[in-house]
Amino acid sequence: MAVKRMDNVGIVVEDLPSTIAIFQEIGLELEGQMRVEGSWADHVVGLEGMQVDMAMMKTPDGHSRLELSKFIRPKPISQEPKNAPSNTLGYLRVMFAVTDIKDTVTRLEKHGVTLVGKLEQYEDTYLLCYLRTPEGFIIALAEELK
Repeated sequence: MAVKRMDNVGIVVEDLPSTIAIFQEIGLELEGQMRVEGSWADHVVGLEGMQVDMAMMKTPDGHSRLELSKFIRPKPISQEPKNAPSNTLGYLRVMFAVTDIKDTVTRLEKHGVTLVGKLEQYEDTYLLCYLRTPEGFIIALAEELK
């Protein structure tokens, strides 16, 4: 087996402080921030002259992390359409298990996050929803019903 564990999921954003605040509202912790640049980074990412401000966010259990990146150079390229629907090819969303989904949605709405559809119950097991951030990417939430 080659994979030991998943290290992180990366998301490119335009507004790093606001995106950090959204993930902190869900309960992720800011692990650290730094600027990344240099020939080693150019070679890994495949972008000449790359310069990016990065923030690493970790889940409260310490098992999962998100790498948020704001590109300074080269300028980021927008995905089309910006608010792609849920059936768009590629990475769709990041899902988090939460303890109180209604409260979490209310708190996220203060950051400009909106429901994609509706908050719905799946059988007797979960409350689920998809949310779109001001950046246009989707965060999914799940509350296990006991």
